[in-house]
Amino acid sequence: MNVFVASKCYLVSNSARPWLVCLTATRLCSQKSKPAVAAKMPFRVKLTGGKRHAWCACGHSKKQPFCDGAHKKFAPDLPPLRFVPEKDCMAMLCGCKQTGNPPYCDGTHFKVIFRSIKDYVLRKSS
Repeated sequence: MNVFVASKCYLVSNSARPWLVCLTATRLCSQKSKPAVAAKMPFRVKLTGGKRHAWCACGHSKKQPFCDGAHKKFAPDLPPLRFVPEKDCMAMLCGCKQTGNPPYCDGTHFKVIFRSIKDYVLRKSS
């Protein structure tokens, strides 16, 4: 059994891959850096079943939506999210890095777009 404690979050896992669970808890609890918005729309990608993919969580990768190691320099506390799809499929991977269902898009980018428009209007009016 694995126990992970971070900023008042207690996560107990009997999972075969507790690092996936702990990685998520680390992001939610002790994240210092904020991810950069890599794109305001999701990336439509073909995923290979059984192959491990590394989704960029920091937003600094030049190979979006996948990791190229840029987090080591720009956001060391935002490692990539590694995942293995069960079968070959097309997927919409988050580009705004604000999703509640990483690495998949959940529509949060609409809030990011709205926030950008709002900031633009406020800057122009002042």
